[in-house]
Amino acid sequence: MERHSLLNSLQLTLPEGQGAPEYPPVEQVLPQFLQLFAGVGAQQAGSKARRGMVRDLFAILEAVDCQWLLGGCQGNPTPLVLRDLVVALSTYAALPQQEHDGGELPSKDPAYAAAADRAADVSLVFRSILAKVEAAKGSEGLGCKEVGSFMCQVAGPMYIFAVTHAAEKSWSRPRTRSLAQELLEGLLQVWGCQSVPEFLRGAAEDEEGWFAVVMQSLKPELTKETWQRNPATKHVFSWTLQQVTRPWLGPHLEKVLPPSLLLSDDYRIENKILGVQCLHHIILNVPGADLCQFNRAQVVHHALSNHLYSKEAQLMQDVLPCLLDLLPILERAPGRPSRQPPSAVPSDKVLRLVLTHMEPEHQLALRRVYAKNLPAFVERLGIQVARHLKRLQRVIVGYLEVYDGPEETARLAMLETLKRTIQHAWPRMATRLAVLLQALLRLMWDTVTDRSPTPEPVTAALLQGATECLLLLDRCSHGQVKVLLQGVQHSCQDDRLKECLRKLEEEPAESFIPTEPRRGF
Repeated sequence: MERHSLLNSLQLTLPEGQGAPEYPPVEQVLPQFLQLFAGVGAQQAGSKARRGMVRDLFAILEAVDCQWLLGGCQGNPTPLVLRDLVVALSTYAALPQQEHDGGELPSKDPAYAAAADRAADVSLVFRSILAKVEAAKGSEGLGCKEVGSFMCQVAGPMYIFAVTHAAEKSWSRPRTRSLAQELLEGLLQVWGCQSVPEFLRGAAEDEEGWFAVVMQSLKPELTKETWQRNPATKHVFSWTLQQVTRPWLGPHLEKVLPPSLLLSDDYRIENKILGVQCLHHIILNVPGADLCQFNRAQVVHHALSNHLYSKEAQLMQDVLPCLLDLLPILERAPGRPSRQPPSAVPSDKVLRLVLTHMEPEHQLALRRVYAKNLPAFVERLGIQVARHLKRLQRVIVGYLEVYDGPEETARLAMLETLKRTIQHAWPRMATRLAVLLQALLRLMWDTVTDRSPTPEPVTAALLQGATECLLLLDRCSHGQVKVLLQGVQHSCQDDRLKECLRKLEEEPAESFIPTEPRRGF
């Protein structure tokens, strides 16, 4: 028998005689290993000594069979000892604790490299344990009951460890990521799951998954005082949250909403974005009635509304779609008056604020984000967008006047906004015809005379969008656009512009027949 140095350090009694087991029983090895590993002596000896102990433990686990590790699971404390082992090794491989408000360490920091080395050793130990558990399924005298007893104790900590180190983050390394990914796949295989979502929610409708266990394990690290100490905690939480969808997420709302709000309220932009993404996932996958209970939807709305004053385009790109999906829930909330003044309707308040910020905005990146989301706001409001026509017209005209780069994202989005506005608020368009017509013609002229490197498909899309807006304006104004543009085609020298005007002239004169006016909520 190969005698590992770890066994020499433990006070073990090895039975002698013929037929005696090659290794001391697991009930002796693991408790004494934990005691020695956590002892003052091992810590004073330094990381090298503790790393040697972990590697010796891996060698022992590779040498024994599943009967040695799990044969006595039923009726004795072995599963609890294994849980303590998994927790102790996960703590040993944890990332370095960070100061509150100190920010994350750089990816090349030696502390991250050391943590990755420790995580690689621990991954091997965990994979060896899972291999024994998988083998126990078909072993005589062992079966699903023993496997289930073990899994109930270690599945949560092992999952958190695997997700932490499988992520392509600043603290991980290629070898660590590979080993952690294999560990996660092994965990799914032992539990008989095909995917992480199935593992978290349960394979069958009446089967409870591990999501609640994982969230409960993360809870101590997701408080206001602790969540910033470990940079991996927020990643594990957000990634795990987004694996669980409707209808399985609803019962866990109390566990996932507070940490999401906490992330959203942080001063760092990356944490704000992560929190908003978590809130958006909750809004999409939790029933509206549950969100409205205890005024939760109002709390989320307040948190998101605070971000509307931000000047960060990346954050705004997540905030605006999130608000768009939250507004219908707010306006259908039980007990809300059916008729309210516009100043009290959340959708009107949000659009008013967005338009106020859009009008003077000069950052191109932020203008693009606003413009891309504005058509959805108009569609949500429906005919009620007529309340905002004065300010909306100024924004549309102002954005159509400004070149937006080769992709022309803002201008194309504004043409789509104008089209939807005409379709919903067509009775009010006749009085605004002169201003809108001038803006569209100026846009078309700028497009055909543009000498910038704008791709031809983008130029064609701008001309097509402007032409469609002119056609809609002509229909809702009973042909006034054709009257105002008489003779323009003959004086125009650009073939592309002539083609657009020809389409307008050939359009049969008819009144605008809208679809049934409706609110988007």
